[in-house]
Amino acid sequence: MRDPARGQRARIALTNNRAVVLVSGGLDSATVLAYALSLGFETTAISFDYGQRHSIELESGKRICEHYGIERKIVNLDMKQIGGSSLTSDMNVETRSIDEISESIPTSYVPARNTIFLSIASAFAEVLDADTLFIGANAVDYSGYPDCRPKFFNSMENTINLGTKRGQHSRLRIAVPLQYLTKGEIISLGMSLKVPYDLTHSCYRGEDEACGECDSCLLRLKGFVDSGFRDPVKYKKYPDFYEKYLGKSVL
Repeated sequence: MRDPARGQRARIALTNNRAVVLVSGGLDSATVLAYALSLGFETTAISFDYGQRHSIELESGKRICEHYGIERKIVNLDMKQIGGSSLTSDMNVETRSIDEISESIPTSYVPARNTIFLSIASAFAEVLDADTLFIGANAVDYSGYPDCRPKFFNSMENTINLGTKRGQHSRLRIAVPLQYLTKGEIISLGMSLKVPYDLTHSCYRGEDEACGECDSCLLRLKGFVDSGFRDPVKYKKYPDFYEKYLGKSVL
């Protein structure tokens, strides 16, 4: 298995053992939380109730943090006041094929979301004397969000250190250990760490059962196909590629 931290392992090892992990309740954030814990970090989770359509993910985040026995802070924001996204407005969540996902930025993009989240998380990190922020962003199998790219995280880390007290005498690091992994590799890593994927929620439509049609559902299911495992979450319907996969012998 590829090293999920790639060039970040040395950077992570130089910090103290306190970390703030962004936990949405989805597959990637659950994996990065398990990874941070596997490295021995004393971890506090942070989640955001920002008016998202899929607020059901907050309950998933709660269950995941309870599973690991860690503290979670919830920050309330009202990004519906900004809108501009199918996750924070009445705009429909678009559906497209798995091959179309990488072609354009989808309506589910929430303007400046990771910029806002990381800024707030960095404030908590200062208060908690934590040197590392973990986020489960990915720049390989993802929906093309501009705030999931390595250049963004490198720039954001520099900005946070320029504008915080901690940055004047040490350094706050943004660790993005999943950013160069495919979704299948992320799931394989998570399975090796015994991540409770049955507790996660990824669907953008925010209903009890995942739709199996939105970008997030398609990328998640493709990841399970590529990793050779079966997704433990229930779906209203499965895309054709996953139906064919279920017809084969899977783990």
